[in-house]
Amino acid sequence: MQKKNILSVKNLKKIYSSKDATTHALNNLNLDVKEGEIFGLLGPNGAGKTTFINILAGTVIKTSGEVNVWGFDLDKNSREVRASIGIVPQEVNLDPFFSPRKLLELQAGLYGIKKKDRITNQILELVSLEKQADSYARSLSGGMKRRLLMAKALVHQPPIIFLDEPTAGVDVELRKNLWKNVRLLNDRGVTIILTTHYLEEAEEMCDQIAILNKGNIVALDSTKNLLNKIQTKKVTIKTNKKVNIKDDDLESLKIISNSENEISVSYEKSKLNIEKLINLINKKGIQIKDLSTDDGDLEDVFLRLIKN
Repeated sequence: MQKKNILSVKNLKKIYSSKDATTHALNNLNLDVKEGEIFGLLGPNGAGKTTFINILAGTVIKTSGEVNVWGFDLDKNSREVRASIGIVPQEVNLDPFFSPRKLLELQAGLYGIKKKDRITNQILELVSLEKQADSYARSLSGGMKRRLLMAKALVHQPPIIFLDEPTAGVDVELRKNLWKNVRLLNDRGVTIILTTHYLEEAEEMCDQIAILNKGNIVALDSTKNLLNKIQTKKVTIKTNKKVNIKDDDLESLKIISNSENEISVSYEKSKLNIEKLINLINKKGIQIKDLSTDDGDLEDVFLRLIKN
């Protein structure tokens, strides 16, 4: 059964104008996010990621285009659109003298949720803050504060959660815990849309990825298909003695490094295969002790696309 689109964007444009300049923050964006996906929005600073999120949050007005969230049109049903999404900001903006429980109760009140319909305790348990429920926010660790921001975004039980650089500036252990919570939410049916600078995270977490650059989508595909577009393969070979080969010995071959007992090369997969490289080394009477390959990662795709 094919999943339906939970977010649909058509020809979305945002232009900032001043006396001195006109900036095209978003240029005719088109994308669809399916229900239950983890969707990655990647791009360098100034690419338009935050502008896109702010338009959906209602804090920035689009110049033109159509946005449909959970069946609601942004122009006609802006309140319903805002109720359909929860946003976890990059910056930690919590009142230090309020407890997690109090903050969630206040957030529920802002959304007009009746007390009998609130799920404060369940949310605190979900983000592992039940033991700190009545402590001042200022006493929480950095990781706990991040989880509390996520809890605030879940108060009205939205079907979509936006995470804006959720792991920026946090340590490795905290990053793992945050992603564990994201996976848990996604397993419960929540669609996740995230921006991140950590490409290895996007590669591991995301089902679909859009790469933004200067307000334009330069790539939009499944993570698997994006990785398949990488043409360069890297190979490191350990040998019993130095390998004397040159770049032009094989088509597209490039020597990265060459020491006494190890050589690293790269080549284009469409022009050369690893068997030809191994045969060339064997013909020189050299014994191969170990071989490792690197097919590249999302960073290679990202860097290639934003350079164009």
